[in-house]
Parts: sequence; structure tokens; C-alpha cells
Amino acid sequence: MSAELVCFNRSCRARFPITEVTYNCPLCGRLLEAAYPGLALDSESLKATWRSRRTCNQPLDQSGVWRYREIIPFLENYDSVVTLREGNTPLLPANGAAEYGGLDHITFKHQGFNPTGSFKDNGMTCGVAQARRLGMKRVACVSTGNTSASMAAYASAAGLEPLIFIPHGNISYGKLAQALEYGARTFQVEANFDQILALVRQLAERLGIYLLNSINPFRIEGQKTIMVEMLDQRDWVSPDWVVLPGGNLGNTSAFGKGLRELKQLGFIRNVPRLAVIQAEGSAPFYELYRDSERGKLKSVPHPETLATAIKIGDPVSWPKALHEVMESNGVVEKVTEQEIADAKAVIGKCGIGCEPASAATLAGTRKLTATGVMRRDADVVAVLTGNLLKDPDYIYRYHTGQLEAPGGRMIEANFGNRPVVVPNDAERIASLLSSSF
Repeated sequence: MSAELVCFNRSCRARFPITEVTYNCPLCGRLLEAAYPGLALDSESLKATWRSRRTCNQPLDQSGVWRYREIIPFLENYDSVVTLREGNTPLLPANGAAEYGGLDHITFKHQGFNPTGSFKDNGMTCGVAQARRLGMKRVACVSTGNTSASMAAYASAAGLEPLIFIPHGNISYGKLAQALEYGARTFQVEANFDQILALVRQLAERLGIYLLNSINPFRIEGQKTIMVEMLDQRDWVSPDWVVLPGGNLGNTSAFGKGLRELKQLGFIRNVPRLAVIQAEGSAPFYELYRDSERGKLKSVPHPETLATAIKIGDPVSWPKALHEVMESNGVVEKVTEQEIADAKAVIGKCGIGCEPASAATLAGTRKLTATGVMRRDADVVAVLTGNLLKDPDYIYRYHTGQLEAPGGRMIEANFGNRPVVVPNDAERIASLLSSSF
């Protein structure tokens, strides 16, 4: 099976060897993607094979990414693969969240069940495999948290040196702690995400460092398996909608690519509509979508949101993401800090925890049903991108009425659950408990 890198620009489509260390087309500047000319798969046979691998003890088969390796055939062999048993994330129904979102039913695909607690692991196992295949010794990323945690873990497991660049003072300590624990050299740069990415791209080219942000096409290949696994779990019945948060838009690109390929290869009949949800203070993709010309994204120089995983004002994957949204007849919406915080608390009351950015999905769903874009009886899968404990300070401040939005406005604890201080007195505590019924 041949594989190659292809320029995403439909008017260029320049092709390059799969082993070339490049992220953008040198002819037109657009991002590259992995392509497999002539790929033909027996969908029915593979469905059975992929299902049977769930019970196998071989490391590749236990991975929720490499189990589906036939649809990501960019490696000649699997000697370079390092797996931490990524993927294998559940589909969780949540009736309370469905009611809040204006739906009869909603199902969450919870990527927080990954080894480092976010969807980044699906892509990172592929990115690190390619780095090892190319003989790289050092890998780098710019991150507001989840990417750094994932890259640090996979690079260290692979014997590579992870280099992490983060905005100084603008990261959840729950995420930073992971990167430090996994042994990454961490640089806190006095700039925002987009400025740091431009800086690190220069350093990577100068020093021969392999970059593992979502501009890396192999990260996208791994992340598209999230949709493959979701459909496998649903017995290959496509939902009407897939709702996901929008930050750097790598997932939007990956999900769209994966779904299109599955349809082309005969695994599914219909491609779900994508609904991408951004935070109000960091919503350049939303503004692009609303622009009738949809020519070029206008970056947000100083993005603001407490949902740090999607606090990105100049998403590099926007051309790919826009293509996938339009191809799926999808939509882009934005939500406020209050809407994200309340939706997060509602998800929590269903016994399902998530990081703030994840809750943008339910907040966005609520808006889309209220405006009639999404039917109440729609079959909806919403992707929760990260684990509850990625940002525990946010949770405590919300429930105790101390959560402050960018700009100084206090977020109301509409679903707050404040802890109660009580004396060491059984009678007093019994009285309090009795009065609560």
C-alpha cells in the first residue's frame, strides 16, 4: 500500500514522500495531509476483524487507534509504534444532559478516558511513531495543556526528548503537572499560543526538532480513529450529528476526513453533520463561518476564555476544518463563559466529568436546538475532549461562586454545589441532613 503527503489545497494538490519532514506545502503554503492512493478495503470483513481484535492481548490490537490500522496505513511496519492503550473510550448516555440540551437523547464520546486524559493520545501515538520512523531524537509542541501532557508521555515512553512550550501563567496546573511528571523540558514563554507556535516552528526547522502540534498530518490520522471507534461501537450506524469543541480545529479536520473516508470505502452510508462549538472570546472560526464569502480567517489577537483547551485565536487547521464542516452540511456556533460553566455542571450531575472546553458541546447543542437547527429527536454524539481533573480549580471556583470570567464578570453558580462547613456534632449534622429532605 503506497502512502504520500498531499497538499490540502484543491487547486494545488502537490505530492511529497511520506517520509519528508514538512507540514506545509512549499508551493502554496497550505497544510499537508496523509493520502493513500488506490486504497480499497473489504468493509464487511474488516468490521469483523476490528471487532475481534477487542479481545486480543496483542498491544496493537488493544489500542483503540492501531486496532484500526488498515485505515491509517502510513507505516511500512509497526516497529516504531509506542502504545499506551489509547482510545477504547466509552459512549455514555446522559438523560439529564439531553433534557438540558433540548434533546430526547444525547450520547457523549468521552475522550477523557484516554491514558493522559484527553483525545490528544489518539493522535500522539501516530505522531510519535512517525517521529521514530524518521529517526528523530527530539519532539516539540506548543500547548495550553492537553497536547503537552500527551506528547510528554508518548515521547518519554518512546525514548525521545519532549520539549514543551506553553504560555506563561496561562495553563491549568492539572495539565502542566502531567508534562512535568512525564519528564518534558518545559518552557513558559511570555506570549500567547499563536505567537509561540510561530516561534517554535522556526526553532524546529533550525534545530531538527519534529513538531507534534495538530499541523502534523500524522496526528490527524490518529485522531480520525475516534470516529472509526465511535461508529464501531454503534454497529456502523451514523448519528445525525457529531458535536465537538473548536480550538485549533485539528479534531474537526480529523473527524471530517475520517468520516468521508469511511463513506468512500463503504463502511457507512451517511456522513454525520459536524457542529463545531467555540468559546465566545475565542471564536475566529465562528466568524469565518458566518462570513458569506468565507475567504480567509481573521485571527483574534488576544483570545479570552477560561476553557483553555480552546483558547486559540489563530487556528492553523481552519482551511481543512472549513472544508469538512461545509462537506458535512455542518454548522459552527459560539457560547459564553456562563453557558460553558453551566453546561459543565449539568454534565457533572449526570455522573460524567469533563474539562471546561468539553462542556462547550452541550452548551452549543442547547443553542442549536433552541434555534431549530437541531431537531429534538436528533441522534447526537457529543465529544468530551478531556478529563474532569484537567482543571480542578475551575470546578471548585464555580461551585463556590468564585469563578470569574475574562474581563472581571463573575459567573453565576446556577448549578452550584457549595460544600458546607459543620461542627463536630452528630446532632447538629443530623438536623442539617433532616432539613434537606
